[in-house]
Amino acid sequence: MPVYSSLAQALAAALVDALWFIEGSEDEQMDPDEAVKVLEGVAHLVSKLSSEQRSELIGLLGTMAEAESDPARREFLEGFPEGFGLIDDAV
Repeated sequence: MPVYSSLAQALAAALVDALWFIEGSEDEQMDPDEAVKVLEGVAHLVSKLSSEQRSELIGLLGTMAEAESDPARREFLEGFPEGFGLIDDAV
């Protein structure tokens, strides 16, 4: 089990693990409508973060992506900031 240097790092890893599971779930494992509700809920939550909090989470996701050996999960991590609304379209 990894050792995290901060609570934010541990929570970001837990969030990514949960969302990775939901994204990869088959319809038989999880109701697709419920999965969408969870993913939209997370997107709404992160939209409420301050600029500083968004930057911290984006940095944590980048570090996690660099360390990830699974190409599919790395791609998920790299796409997370845009996919969940952490990066404004105007940027």
